[in-house]
Amino acid sequence: MAHYLGLDIGTSAVKAVIIDEAQTVVAEAEAALRVSRPHPGWSEQDPQAWWQAVETVLDEFRAKLPRVMPRIAAIGLSGQMHGAVLLGADMQPLRPAMLWNDSRTGAEADKLAQDNPGLPALVGVLPMPGLTAPKIPWLAAHEPDVLAKLRRIILPKDYIRLQMTGECVTDMSDAAGTWWLDQARRDWCDAALAATGLTRAQMPCLVEGNAEAGHLDRELALRWGLRPGIPVAGGGGDAAAGAVGIGAINPGDAFLSLGTSGQLFVTTPDYRPAPADMVHAFCHALPGRWFQMGAMLSAASCLAWAAEIFNVSAQVLAEEAAAAFRGPSSLLFLPYLTGERTPHNDPHAKGVLFGMNPATTRADITQAIMEGVAFSIADARDALAKSGTRVERAGVIGGGTRSQLWLQIISDVLGIELVRYRASARGPAFGAARLAMLAATGADPALVCTPPEIDGTIVPRSEMTQAYAARIERYRRLYQALKPEFAA
Repeated sequence: MAHYLGLDIGTSAVKAVIIDEAQTVVAEAEAALRVSRPHPGWSEQDPQAWWQAVETVLDEFRAKLPRVMPRIAAIGLSGQMHGAVLLGADMQPLRPAMLWNDSRTGAEADKLAQDNPGLPALVGVLPMPGLTAPKIPWLAAHEPDVLAKLRRIILPKDYIRLQMTGECVTDMSDAAGTWWLDQARRDWCDAALAATGLTRAQMPCLVEGNAEAGHLDRELALRWGLRPGIPVAGGGGDAAAGAVGIGAINPGDAFLSLGTSGQLFVTTPDYRPAPADMVHAFCHALPGRWFQMGAMLSAASCLAWAAEIFNVSAQVLAEEAAAAFRGPSSLLFLPYLTGERTPHNDPHAKGVLFGMNPATTRADITQAIMEGVAFSIADARDALAKSGTRVERAGVIGGGTRSQLWLQIISDVLGIELVRYRASARGPAFGAARLAMLAATGADPALVCTPPEIDGTIVPRSEMTQAYAARIERYRRLYQALKPEFAA
């Protein structure tokens, strides 16, 4: 029986799953990653740390599953979007990768928007800080020696492909998040490349996510007990791969990703740009499909931040909040720890905990964090609605889905039903494994990318939806009141 390997190069960890022909998960592993923040607003990782994490999980699989590894017929890749992996002539990184939540490029993003008002409609989004393109003019201004040596620029998951196959290739959904892709044509946009001083020669080749995009190196195959030359699929950016993992591939299919960052994602039958509403309109990981998305830079990472401060696990915090919950919190939390995209496009926004008094408890703070993230999702939902896309029901994926309280709060705030799928925390890695299966077999995506088994449904409580409505307005007023202070 053939098996398929999915790898997700996340911000906090590399996650791996192996599935069989029936799409049963037969193994999973994880290796933690750390983010470097050498200056305020900076967010970086060493690409070699991603590769070492991949080596760790595959070494673990080789040790535990010696009979399964030779059956793996293809590998799929998913990963954090927007990161800039800058390669020199020797195909080695010139500096640490600047990540999706790096906000140093605010001035450069603003200038790109001012100088190129017609491009957002082609490339799907305003040139927001954190996207790949604004990082290039920042390098020109601050690290010109690095830029002078640049030969290729690739995305995080594609660095893993480079190590595995020697090929510089990306898929449409990950390329979509660079600000350099003509979304409707599914090809590089020469005008956007020129706006940042680049050419096609510096970009990776483009393939669809379910296509072959290289073959595994023989030495690596021998190390891990894999068959040499098995295909590595194009894969997908984490949002699109997560959609593939839960079957959100048909028009109107929606899901919420509650991972390090947050995304409210809706599949569309065609390209529907709405840059003025701060909505991302990108290519999907499968041919002939696109999506709209509201992007929140901080989601489950807010709870992880609190857990680190309190020196307990996020699970402990969630359990305490669930036990103490009595209704909407009197506290307000702005979850903008690394700025925000939808709906504010504000790299200067900061996290704020407002309304504490001597009786405030740790559980109160945790609940306020959960509610603040829910309010930011509501803002994204409203931005999508303004662009003409309404969300009536959504699946949920990501590590934050482990908290039943958090999902109930989100359902109550949004006033919509949420569906949690079996093993939903695996999200993009499972989607990457599905893309590997498609690349190896040529199967119809409609037959492979079906919704997994439902693990539970969360229904909004009308009285709580009403109670939260006033809290959302206070949350929005707090941001507007502090916005000038953030910029200062």
